[in-house]
Amino acid sequence: MSTAPPPNSSRTQARRTVRRLPEGFAFAGSATAFVSLYLAAGAPTPLLTYYQQQWNVAVPLLTLAFAVYSGGFLLALLTAGSLSDHVGRRPVLLGALLVQLASMIMFLTATDIGAVIAARIVQGVATGAATSAFSAALVELAPPSKKKLGTVFGSVGIGGGLAVGSLLSGLAIEYVPRPDVPVFITLSAITVVELVFISLSPESGLRRQGALRSLIPRIRVPVAARGEFLGAAPAVAAGWMLAALSLGLAPSIVLHVFHLDSGLLIGFTVFVGPAASAVAGLVFMRVGSRHGIILGVIASIVGTAGILYSVFAGSLVCMVAFQVVCGIGFGAAFAAILRLLMPLVEAHERGGLVAAVYILAYAAFSIPAILVGVLAPSVGLLPAVIAYGIVILLLGGISLFRQISTPPSLSSDRP
Repeated sequence: MSTAPPPNSSRTQARRTVRRLPEGFAFAGSATAFVSLYLAAGAPTPLLTYYQQQWNVAVPLLTLAFAVYSGGFLLALLTAGSLSDHVGRRPVLLGALLVQLASMIMFLTATDIGAVIAARIVQGVATGAATSAFSAALVELAPPSKKKLGTVFGSVGIGGGLAVGSLLSGLAIEYVPRPDVPVFITLSAITVVELVFISLSPESGLRRQGALRSLIPRIRVPVAARGEFLGAAPAVAAGWMLAALSLGLAPSIVLHVFHLDSGLLIGFTVFVGPAASAVAGLVFMRVGSRHGIILGVIASIVGTAGILYSVFAGSLVCMVAFQVVCGIGFGAAFAAILRLLMPLVEAHERGGLVAAVYILAYAAFSIPAILVGVLAPSVGLLPAVIAYGIVILLLGGISLFRQISTPPSLSSDRP
């Protein structure tokens, strides 16, 4: 006598047929997709100087085109930052990558700075929606014995992607008449590959009720991580202001302070900081979280002071060298902060916690840079950059005091 299959067996079999990638491959592919997401985020930065020369864009508007990306990023985090905790990681990632593809097409067809600004906002929305879901998925898909590796990739992938994206754009500016065309055609193709890969990956998150309610903008750090979050906040702010210095302000410094017009050189000055941060995140992954934050903050303070000296002394070589030091500081500190915070909360709280971290990070990344762009025409770019550096030094000093003064019993230090 035959037995009828369970009512939902065909649906279950269909799901298994689609989700056929083993978790090891899914982890490697998701890590690669996360890196390429930030590769696309880094690519437009050197191109902004190309747009400035093509369309005679004023410095404040150019700074706005750099910083509005963060506005879209923050908007997505405030609304969709915790969504993957409710509907799963994969649906959020697929939706975000479709928005990313739309932004690449907008860049490709842009004919003025207004269109570029619109594309940057849309790109920020895509990256903001995907970042918290990717960060949580990387931890969940990592092999059981290497969960720390998933957390490290959450920070290393950012620096690595931004570095490679900016360098490739710099090369395109130097050697291609229309550098935006090959850059955004290539990034569109990569995004399509990401979409296919994520659609074949297993779902790592759990579905919970409250998806619509999670879209209501609110910032909430779980109680278990609140003390460490507040202690790390100055380090996060200082680190991401440094990132904006390398990504957004360094090209303007090369053009308007050192008076050098080279797409390759501009791309390289944007490249060195994020590249150093990616390497540092990997090198320091075995260092305890508390010590990693302290070492990173010290390097950030030294690097910032060195950049200010280099600008005064008129030495581009010194500036690039100290950008490397700043990148090491950012990579060591930010990776350590994520390693410290993520294990403190339950799995369903990770997306929300990551969203809170990045809201703080991107506020520090964008708002001060916009202020520099606003102040530069009246006070000069050099004084505005010096004031920017002094704020980073103050935040670094506060962060260093907070981390050193944390009692050992409360440090929750972990490698």
